[in-house]
Amino acid sequence: MDNKLAFSTIDEYIEGMPPETQATLQRIRETIQAVAPEATEKISYQMPTFYFEGNLVHFAVAKNHFGFYPAPSGIVAFESEISEYKHSKGAVQFPINQPVPYDLITKMVTFRLAENKQKAAEKLAKKKKK
Repeated sequence: MDNKLAFSTIDEYIEGMPPETQATLQRIRETIQAVAPEATEKISYQMPTFYFEGNLVHFAVAKNHFGFYPAPSGIVAFESEISEYKHSKGAVQFPINQPVPYDLITKMVTFRLAENKQKAAEKLAKKKKK
């Protein structure tokens, strides 16, 4: 994997990854699309990113894991469900040699979508008050 490659689309990202990871990356993408069809796709931080009223989630592949980045709030909200996985303030790692928990990804994206919609509504309400 050459981290010096610059990707401009999620398709390019997936095609540039090792063949044995491409189907899983595509399924992660489709899982996110199913929950957030109104989100747009982009590359941010050289990772596939879904954007809706701000960054929604990112995902990526590393040597030994698939990284999923639901923002710190998404990690906190699912702390008990991700406890078996290595995780940090804003990321969770799903080992390449284990099944990816697509149901958990669905829940995390649903949570982040609701959160971004709420933030956008609050921002709009503040603008209307001015």
